[in-house]
Amino acid sequence: MFGNLDFSDTKVVVELGSGKGVFTHEILKLIGPECKLLAFEVNKPFCDKLKSEIQDDRVIIINDSAEHFGKYLNQYQFEKADHIISSLPLALFSLELKESILQNATHFLNDMGHFLQFQYVPFDYIRLKKHFGNVKLRFSTLNFPPAFVYRCML
Repeated sequence: MFGNLDFSDTKVVVELGSGKGVFTHEILKLIGPECKLLAFEVNKPFCDKLKSEIQDDRVIIINDSAEHFGKYLNQYQFEKADHIISSLPLALFSLELKESILQNATHFLNDMGHFLQFQYVPFDYIRLKKHFGNVKLRFSTLNFPPAFVYRCML
């Protein structure tokens, strides 16, 4: 699902919408020993479950809205995220919340970083193009259910 995303020099990855941790576990397999993963999930029971399952010093599980991730980057002394991986259901969010998340993503993403958005409906391509200079869309049949994967760069 992550394609050929390069995690070799990555210092911090932000995951938006960790859910039950499917992507969280995969990200942890890819990042180096010095990299931090800030995993955001608004659902407290999911956060509690992730905290009990994942005993890894590289991950910080945060029970807060994805739109506040910039505050936490600063709190943990990171200026920008090297990569942002989102499985948030943007199509279900209000326009204001969607815009807030995407504005933060462009503001807090490293110039060479990637913003990956996984969705099950292809509704946000034009919105992503308004925020990112380069947006590539592919369809992954390896995921169940199959998903659209947006790879965005500034």
